[in-house]
Amino acid sequence: MSDIQKLKDTATQIRRDILRMVTGAASGHPGGSLSSTDVVTALMFSVMNHNPQTWERSGKGADMFFLSCGHESPLLYSALARRGYFDVKELGTFRKLGSRLQGHPATDTGLKGIHIASGSLGQGLSAAVGAALGKRLDGDPNFVYVLVGDGESQEGQIWEAAEFASHHKVDNLIAFTDWNGQQIDGTTEEVIGPDHLDQRWRAFGWNVVVVKDGNDMEQILSAIKLAKELLAADHKPVMVMLKTVMGKGVDFMEGTCKWHGKAPKPEECEKALAQLKETLGDY
Repeated sequence: MSDIQKLKDTATQIRRDILRMVTGAASGHPGGSLSSTDVVTALMFSVMNHNPQTWERSGKGADMFFLSCGHESPLLYSALARRGYFDVKELGTFRKLGSRLQGHPATDTGLKGIHIASGSLGQGLSAAVGAALGKRLDGDPNFVYVLVGDGESQEGQIWEAAEFASHHKVDNLIAFTDWNGQQIDGTTEEVIGPDHLDQRWRAFGWNVVVVKDGNDMEQILSAIKLAKELLAADHKPVMVMLKTVMGKGVDFMEGTCKWHGKAPKPEECEKALAQLKETLGDY
């Protein structure tokens, strides 16, 4: 089996986990979690230098990942569990009383793999920029990665962080936008007008890589390789714009904001799971 196929199989299993978690909790955000699954899988299982056994919240001596759009927590929890940060069986406690796996990632329970509490939209990029600057000051050659949403990018703090990172030539930071064109109230174009996110990032002094199919594993890996080359050549941060499909992998969830924050009913979950082959074993 090729490495690419292993990544695709892992992404499929993570999608199964997401659906079962939000259905079991009768609460959660499946749509964006499903659209972002492929890039998080690529990072966690192929790209990043990280080790669950030696992980520190400070991120010292390793790559760091920040999930700015913290409502996509089921995706992050599944990826961390499948990568060995905690027992996969714990995914069954998602959003339950007393669980470490709450609706938004938190740090107060000591869950490995979580650098910051996130979910107050717009803040994750600022934290990632700070972490990247910290690594530069410490002489740490590792990278910082952060995922933001396109709806989230309507937050002003995103652009304050963008301008700061460009001005300070933060050249160990690669950001990703889950550019699925959907948010809680409708399409991004309906909410705020024409979507020119890639042009905005360039205007703020970032290098921009646009991935035409942000759910294609080969294209994602190629984009990350290019992003690292741009960091080394131009010494400024890179934004990778991923043209993804909201609800990717489940036909009745794809391309609509309906499933942004709505959990499937048990019968809907079974219908969805029938479209996704069990590859690593369900929890």
